[in-house]
Amino acid sequence: MKKLFAAIAIATAAFIGFATPSQAGLLSIFQPKPKIVATVSISEQKMFLAVTDSRGETRKYVWDVSTGATGFDTPTGNFTPTWLSKDHKSKEYDDAPMPFAVFFNDGIAVHATQAISKLGQPASHGCVRLAPENAAAFYDLVETYGKFSTKIVVKA
Repeated sequence: MKKLFAAIAIATAAFIGFATPSQAGLLSIFQPKPKIVATVSISEQKMFLAVTDSRGETRKYVWDVSTGATGFDTPTGNFTPTWLSKDHKSKEYDDAPMPFAVFFNDGIAVHATQAISKLGQPASHGCVRLAPENAAAFYDLVETYGKFSTKIVVKA
């Protein structure tokens, strides 16, 4: 009976993942999952970014954005990125460059812009524009942490 119990315990330990001291094992399910929450405020023309790593430590950033100009609304709601394109060109707007694009609602994306002077005011065709270095950082974070660990919240 003791041998059976020992065999079950070893099999369970191996299955759960704490068979060796170097593994986090069962306790790892209680550790925070790395995640990204990007909150875009249309009224403030800001992106508030919170990046939580696997240790549960959160880094925060605030970046100026440009959202949709009059007649080109940026959709509001909660989104998960659908796809990424590092060197995208718009099919809808004369091959306009959209570098470091993180798409979250059909053709709407968070992406870099060269129109830095327009950041902080509505100026896009519905996308969320960022300074190139911020767009590159956001893109890299989403690529590293994963689309399903990323939430994009756009609020009025």
